[in-house]
Amino acid sequence: MDRAAAHFPADLLYLIEHQVWARLDGPQQATVGITSLGIRLAGEIYMCRPKPVGTEVVQGRSVGVVELAKSIVSVKTPFSGQVVEINPRLASQPELVHTDPYGEGWLARLQLSAPESECAALVMGDAVWPAMEAHARLYRIGLEPQQQPQPEHGA
Repeated sequence: MDRAAAHFPADLLYLIEHQVWARLDGPQQATVGITSLGIRLAGEIYMCRPKPVGTEVVQGRSVGVVELAKSIVSVKTPFSGQVVEINPRLASQPELVHTDPYGEGWLARLQLSAPESECAALVMGDAVWPAMEAHARLYRIGLEPQQQPQPEHGA
């Protein structure tokens, strides 16, 4: 079985089936992107194109597309709402989804329409790692926790 280093920040919500994440930025706003496992499963991403600002999106439906070596794949959204911002850097630097999937590689920011009811479909906290491991096994990938850089102390 192939093994992949992965990490899944504890402060995020995950739509495991579609390998996307959401970071709540406020009671009605979230930033969304693709998980490190989702990127591993997809392979090299050559282009990222989120839906335009003002577009209404529905949980589990497309919030954008990514172009891979031999296909174009829809990226699903973990929440319903309206796209209020897209990551402008992805147009010229699509590799950010690979190098910093939970930071600079975000796809879109949403104004959420039903966060309370939609959270039930999302996984968070201690349930994330076992759910990701189960999903990875479907693709014959084993997961190893990625070593996080330790903060430097001293002068």
